[in-house]
Amino acid sequence: MPRDFEKSLFEVLMSNYVTVFVANGQLDAEMIRGFLESAGIPAMISQESIGKVFGLASGPLGEVNILVPEAKMDEALELLESMERGDLVDDYENEDSSADEDDESDY
Repeated sequence: MPRDFEKSLFEVLMSNYVTVFVANGQLDAEMIRGFLESAGIPAMISQESIGKVFGLASGPLGEVNILVPEAKMDEALELLESMERGDLVDDYENEDSSADEDDESDY
């Protein structure tokens, strides 16, 4: 069968995924991927191999694409926009400040 008609498993899987975020480096990409996955959105990362080998975190070789299934794209973009606007509140900080208020009332 000619190569034009063959698709690798990777090509088939990637055809249903779209880039929703471009991170600077592997660490940022892993944090964003974890953030999306914690919200129930499957995500994967893709980086130019030479950038990964040398641990580059800036410039075109340091860029890492975060991809999600096309069906989850709108949900992922909305969540990422909320994150960038600062709309998401860290519950730990709220619990911590309320615990401080409780401690102060005991005195």
